Amino acid sequence: MELKKTEKLEKSVVALTMEISAAEFEKAKNQAFKKAGRNIQVPGFRKGKAPRMLIEKMYGDVFFEDALNIVYPDAMEKAVEESGIKPVGPADVELGEGAPEGGVVLIAKVPVEPEVTLGEYKGLAAEKASVSVPAKEVKEELERMAKRMARVENVERKAKKGDTVTIDFEGFIDGVPFDGGKGENHDLELGSGSFIPGFEDQLIGCKPGDEKDVEVTFPEEYHAEELKGKPAVFKCTVHAVKQTILPEMDDEFAKDVSETAETIDDLKKEITENLTKSKTDAADREFEEKLLDQVLEGMQAEIPQVMFDSEADVILNDFGYRLQMQGISLDQYVRMQGMDLPSFRKVFLPQAERQVKVRLALRKIVELESIEVSEEDLNAEYAKLAERYGMEDAQIRAAVTADAVTDDLKLNRALAVIKDSAKVKKATRKKKAEEAPADAPAEETAAE
Repeated sequence: MELKKTEKLEKSVVALTMEISAAEFEKAKNQAFKKAGRNIQVPGFRKGKAPRMLIEKMYGDVFFEDALNIVYPDAMEKAVEESGIKPVGPADVELGEGAPEGGVVLIAKVPVEPEVTLGEYKGLAAEKASVSVPAKEVKEELERMAKRMARVENVERKAKKGDTVTIDFEGFIDGVPFDGGKGENHDLELGSGSFIPGFEDQLIGCKPGDEKDVEVTFPEEYHAEELKGKPAVFKCTVHAVKQTILPEMDDEFAKDVSETAETIDDLKKEITENLTKSKTDAADREFEEKLLDQVLEGMQAEIPQVMFDSEADVILNDFGYRLQMQGISLDQYVRMQGMDLPSFRKVFLPQAERQVKVRLALRKIVELESIEVSEEDLNAEYAKLAERYGMEDAQIRAAVTADAVTDDLKLNRALAVIKDSAKVKKATRKKKAEEAPADAPAEETAAE
C-alpha cells in the first residue's frame, strides 16, 4: 500500500488516498477465491471444482468486494500510522480513480479528533453559593432516619393518611383493562404522592377486606402517551392496613443509626457536618460548571457528529446497566416513557455534546500547560482506586488501564488550572441546577 495523498476536509474529516498495487490486490483475490471458491456450485461441475476463470466470470463482483475487505484493514492501519491522524470513528470508503492496472485506489474519509482553539481559561470569575445548614434541615434528616428505623404493624381500623395499605388493583379505561395497570400485594403509603393524583385519597377510610373503585384521570403530562388525559377506574382490594411506629429520638436511637454518635446531640452534629460537606461539594461542582461554561464559550472546534453519537451511546449503556441493577430492562423503561429507543437516545445528546466539548477543552489545556503524570503519581492513584473499590493493586491495574488513569489525572489537573486561577463572586440568588436524566428511576406501573 502506498499513501498517495492526505487531505483535510470540513468538519474534522481527513481523506486518505491509498493505492493498492496489482500484486497486493491479486494476493487478496487469491485469498478470497480460496475461501469462497470451494463452496460455489457451477452447473456442469462438482461443488468447488469449477475453473477459477469461469467462477470469476460469474461472480467477479463478489470476489472483488471480498478482496477489498481483505486488503483494506491492513492498508488503513498503515495509512493511519503514516499520516499521524487520530481517528474518532469509522471511515467512509470509496473507490478512487487512477488505479494502476490490476490494482485499486481507495479513498477513506476519516473523522478525526478536531483541532481546538481556546479563549481565556485562567483568571475567570463565577458566582459560588455560600453554605449553611439550618436547624430545620437537621430536623428533617433526623425524621428521615427515624422513618427508616420505623416499625410497621397491621391494624384493624380504617386507613388514614400516613398509613400503608397492601392492595391488589387493576385499571380499566372504558371498561377495558390496559397494559401496566395491574398490581398485586402492592404496598402504598397514603399521602406519599407515589400514584397519580386522587388515587391515594380515595383509599383513606378503607379497612382490610374492603373493595373500592378508585376513579381518576391520568394527567396530561403522563409519561405513557396512550393514557394522557384519560379517565380510568381502578378496582382495588385492600388486604391490610399498616401503621408506622417511629422510634424515640433519644441517645439509643443515635447509637442505632450511627457508628460514632453516642448521644442525640452527637448525631445532630454529625448530620450537620455531613450536610455541610454535601452542600459544599455541590457548590464546588456548580462553580466548576460555570467556569467550564465560560471556557466552552471561547472554544472553537469542528467536532465530528460521530464523537457526540459515541458519547451518547456510552451514557445510554450506563443508564441501561443501572436500570438492570434495579430489575428493569432498558426496553421496558423506554416503553414506559411512551418512546422508542432512537428517540430516547436523543435525550442524552445534549449531555453527550457537553461532555465531549469539556474533554476536548481540558485536553487542549493539558497540551498548553505541558501537564505530565509521573510514575509515582500513577501508582498513588492506583492505590486510591484500590482502596475505594476494595480491590488488590493487581486487580485494579487489570481492570483499569494505565492510559485511562493517566488521562483522568491529566484532565483533573487541567481542571485545577481553571479553578485555582478563578475568582469567586458572591452568589446573588440561589439557583437550582438542571440535570440530565442520569439516575435510573424505580420501576413504575400505570397507576404511578
